[in-house]
Amino acid sequence: MNCELAILRDSDLSGMPDDEAFQSWVDAALDDQAASLAIRIVDKSESRVLNRRYRKQDKPTNVLSFSADLPPEVSAQLACPPLGDLVICAAVVRAEALAQNKPEIHHWAHMTVHGVLHLRGFDHETGPEAQRMEQHEIDVLAGLGIPDPYRVKSNEC
Repeated sequence: MNCELAILRDSDLSGMPDDEAFQSWVDAALDDQAASLAIRIVDKSESRVLNRRYRKQDKPTNVLSFSADLPPEVSAQLACPPLGDLVICAAVVRAEALAQNKPEIHHWAHMTVHGVLHLRGFDHETGPEAQRMEQHEIDVLAGLGIPDPYRVKSNEC
């Protein structure tokens, strides 16, 4: 195990992944990096409040990442330094999976990997950054047996 992981469920939505699933996704995204992080699963109203406060977007979102931002000299002394926190909105993940015609568990994995990569410093603000991050997501998910999340299946015949 690469990671100390805390999971807090503050959503009453049923059918969420279990702790072992989150652990496997986080470990895969960490790529042998030792770190600790927390995942908090929330409802739409809390996601909207956080997204408005930190990203200036007044709507719920699938995943938010908050880096730990420790001084490098402190992190270097810790066996399992804190990477940060993820906030995942269960209802948004479910709705997006349905809209994209993909298994919900695959979308949970994708959002978890996506968030961890943000905590590791990946971003998608520019074209080259987005390509690098997306390819890394595709590779991590493929290692977990999950198809390319950017190849959305159509609901049409």
